[in-house]
Amino acid sequence: MKFAVFQLSRQGGRAVNEDRMGYSYTREAGLFLLADGMGGHADGEVAAQMALQSVAARFQREATPALADVKGFLEASLLSAHHQILRYARTRYQSDTPRTTLVAAVVQQGQVCWVHCGDSRLYWVRAGRLLQRTRDHSFAEMARSGALLPGDAVQNRNVLFTCLGATQRPVFDLEGPHRLLPGDRLLLCSDGLWDALPDAALLHGLCAAPLDAAVPALVDAALQAAGAHSDNVTALAVEWQPGMELPGGVAAPAGSFGLRAPKLPGG
Repeated sequence: MKFAVFQLSRQGGRAVNEDRMGYSYTREAGLFLLADGMGGHADGEVAAQMALQSVAARFQREATPALADVKGFLEASLLSAHHQILRYARTRYQSDTPRTTLVAAVVQQGQVCWVHCGDSRLYWVRAGRLLQRTRDHSFAEMARSGALLPGDAVQNRNVLFTCLGATQRPVFDLEGPHRLLPGDRLLLCSDGLWDALPDAALLHGLCAAPLDAAVPALVDAALQAAGAHSDNVTALAVEWQPGMELPGGVAAPAGSFGLRAPKLPGG
């Protein structure tokens, strides 16, 4: 399994960076993760960190060196992370549970599968052309897709209708497996990136340079476009290159997860 990867997060105009990102790999499988702790709820950054740690720990247990069932792993990992966040809230008697989005991708045997819950996105790009992106679990996305009628009463269409950590079972979408070709790029990002940049600019920036230049340029462009009140901006990009040595030239140590990750209470 051979790839290049680069990740970056910036706090923007917010008091706290509630985004988390990371990846891990074996010689046959790679896991890529991004979570965005939800503002307006307690401990969003803790929920995001717990989600990453929970999924990563399961991957490190089960990828030996490949996963037996990639889509089964993604579904079970997402639900396990959700229940871990709920347990955290119960042990602290929190009436408002910590909540987070999650997008996770696994690359194995030259194929990619992914799962997502919320509005953190995955883009799959080939030769500058968008092949697929995740669809947000928001009323705004429902309106764009025609699932909401013009007269439907929704006070704030940007509100998510699902996430990890809510009392209801999370709604999530599973995709894949999809065959990757050399040079294909995957971008996992928080809404601080995609909400500030139109898709055309995002795709052009992703493909305009090597990952270690493209990702910082995209993050900087999003911060500039959003101005002083920018959300947290986080991006993790992967390029599939079977001819490259593992790890990619910009890879971090295996098992490295999160950014400025706080020690979890009780951990």
